Amino acid sequence: MSENILPGSNIGWQRELLLALQHTIAMFGATVLVPFLTGLSPTVALFTAGLGTLIFHLLTKGIVPVFLGSSFAFIAPILAVKESFGLPYATGGIIVAGLVYVVMSALIKLVGVEKVRKFFPPAVTGPVIMVIGLTLAPVAIDMASTNWIVAGIVLITVIITSVFMKGFFQMIPILIGVIVGYLASLILGIVDFTAIAQAQWLAAPDFMLPKFSWAAIAVIAPVAIVTMMEHIGDIMTNGAVVQKDFFVNPGLHRTMLGDGVATITAALLGGPANTTYSENTGVLALTKVYSPKILRYAAIFAIVLSFIGKLGAIIRTIPQSVMGGICILLFGMIASIGMRTVSEKVDFSNSRNLIISAIILIFGLSGVELFGLSGMALAAVLGIALNKLLPENV
Repeated sequence: MSENILPGSNIGWQRELLLALQHTIAMFGATVLVPFLTGLSPTVALFTAGLGTLIFHLLTKGIVPVFLGSSFAFIAPILAVKESFGLPYATGGIIVAGLVYVVMSALIKLVGVEKVRKFFPPAVTGPVIMVIGLTLAPVAIDMASTNWIVAGIVLITVIITSVFMKGFFQMIPILIGVIVGYLASLILGIVDFTAIAQAQWLAAPDFMLPKFSWAAIAVIAPVAIVTMMEHIGDIMTNGAVVQKDFFVNPGLHRTMLGDGVATITAALLGGPANTTYSENTGVLALTKVYSPKILRYAAIFAIVLSFIGKLGAIIRTIPQSVMGGICILLFGMIASIGMRTVSEKVDFSNSRNLIISAIILIFGLSGVELFGLSGMALAAVLGIALNKLLPENV
């Protein structure tokens, strides 16, 4: 792999923009999928993802290399509120969910990060990071299965670029994989150009003002409890990838605040809730390019795309199989980071650690829902509880 590109590294603005484009492509599909499924505006989602990312970087001192995009956790409650009250009331509920983040940020600041950290030792964080990557695996496989030939071409291209290419090309395996996959899709005739023909060159996003109802808030705001657990897991994962402790600097209270304010801002404009994106963390792990500035460029690209209909339409024509081939590796990289955390920092000769890891993995991957929690959030809660309940020497 290439040498890590850290904050302050000077590789030239042309290369930085290409790296940013790579991140934009990685986040695009998931970010616009949420509004497509819920009825919110895809262009507003792009705009608020870019703006939310910039807000997050501003509030976290610009040192955490993350991208914020549309949160999938809110899809079901948004649809429920849409049917009963209308979409403006859904965004009103999302604003309150963002305020929950702000309150939690203040509490974390009050009690101190070290007290919070005690709930997240490596025996908990390692398996949780693995769950984050592995629970995303079916998404990657579903996308790739739309055309395994194209997905295979993309996956092989990314692997070859990452392992055998030298210099700058080794930093942009995702972009090269997408280009090769798109060309293969053109040859196979599976690219639909309808979206490009129908799109306008310039068009402002369809912003929408929120409305508020206690009933709608009651449906949506509690989801923040789940997404806050996801946030902590994502920040742990991002820190593990870049080998920095973001719980301390800039502080978990700042990352929580950044996520919350970004979500409030998005909902004020009619967009979905924001969340830190595993896709972009996977790009970091694969490319070893950790400069937060590049993520800010990607955010600006997203904002520009929200106004240029043709450009956004071109990206929408990228077949799912292309992104599936990319995501197989990206999500696998995240799971591998969790494995590294476990192998380096967890003593499995201690039965206590085995029990915690086993419970996290089984419940995190089973799809079981308990107390309104499922997936990674349920796994994290169970792992944290066991870590506090089980005696240290078992």
